[in-house]
Amino acid sequence: MRIHPLITDTESLEQLCERLAQGGFVAVDTEFMRENTYWPDVCLFQVANSEEAAAIDPKAEGIDLTPLMSLLVNNENVLKVFHAGGQDIEIVFNLTGGTPHPMFDTQIAAMALGLGEQVGYSNLVESMLGRNLDKGARFTDWARRPLDKRQIDYAIGDVTHLAELFPKMLERLKRTGRGGWLDQEMERISDRANYVNDPALAWKKVKIQSRKADVLGRLKALAGWRELEARSKNLPRGRIMKDETLADVAMHPPADQDALGRVRGLSAAWKANDIGARMMEALANAEPLPAAELPARDERGPGLGREGALVADLLKLLLKIRARESNVAPRLVARSEELEQLAAGRREGLSILEGWRFEEFGRDALDLVEGRLAFAIRGGKLVMTRTELETTP
Repeated sequence: MRIHPLITDTESLEQLCERLAQGGFVAVDTEFMRENTYWPDVCLFQVANSEEAAAIDPKAEGIDLTPLMSLLVNNENVLKVFHAGGQDIEIVFNLTGGTPHPMFDTQIAAMALGLGEQVGYSNLVESMLGRNLDKGARFTDWARRPLDKRQIDYAIGDVTHLAELFPKMLERLKRTGRGGWLDQEMERISDRANYVNDPALAWKKVKIQSRKADVLGRLKALAGWRELEARSKNLPRGRIMKDETLADVAMHPPADQDALGRVRGLSAAWKANDIGARMMEALANAEPLPAAELPARDERGPGLGREGALVADLLKLLLKIRARESNVAPRLVARSEELEQLAAGRREGLSILEGWRFEEFGRDALDLVEGRLAFAIRGGKLVMTRTELETTP
């Protein structure tokens, strides 16, 4: 494989992307920093196929990333290969408003091949390629220039191994007939909606004990305000206000701005500064959360109830058994919320009742819920047994 020197100019990038566009796939990785910023600070792009690999410096003076972004977002003829690519895709989305498509994620493919639910990249490389990765540059300061040879070699190594992994995993998927299992997951990951940070929804990521409409209304207002403050200053949310402080203020709102000086987690300056005034304005404009937005009281699922919760536990046990028999990661087959919805009586719109998931698990899950399948102990082992009720066709 040909390894290029660090690409720092638009012409070299254009030529590289033209060649990559002729191939069937391109492996993609990024190096970025986000400890001190709201937006990820992308410091390096790495790309490779079976013939060549390169690192691209987005911080190089005058470089235009349009050829690369066009290849990743607009070229439907080239498959984009990532490993646990959520943050890499987020970076592309922030730069373009689009997401790479079509795409393939080797971490999800590993789930279909029975290699684990969230297998790490180094473990996957070791298990499939028999190589141990050098992790020495993993926590380097990627924003500092110039980058040294060890940093660049480490970064490019990620995509050269990825470009070697992909064909091997694809062949195994074809051999086991599981390639189609991944289609829905890949489309879900590439959905733009996953990467839009909506301030109106930010409150859902904050843990809080109360379920009162007025408290949650204040939480929604405060979380949305914090999101906009963090964006405008390009600072992490926690630098504006930590989650626990946000929840505390929502539950125990200060009477006036002067009282902010006594709130744990805020500096005394908040009682007189502009950010404190903006926060108080957000509080003043808060309205009780509408009933339609209130979270279900039973965290285990809407309308699940005590008996339904027991059924959901049995479904999770069944999932574990069937996944072990099929040598597939349970999480790829079904998520807990779907099992709880099935236990609560829902039958429409569940992925486990469609396609390959129904064949591998959903049919048995439905039979268990509806009394046609039961657990039994035989010879000291847990087994499934059909009841005398009519089974599903």
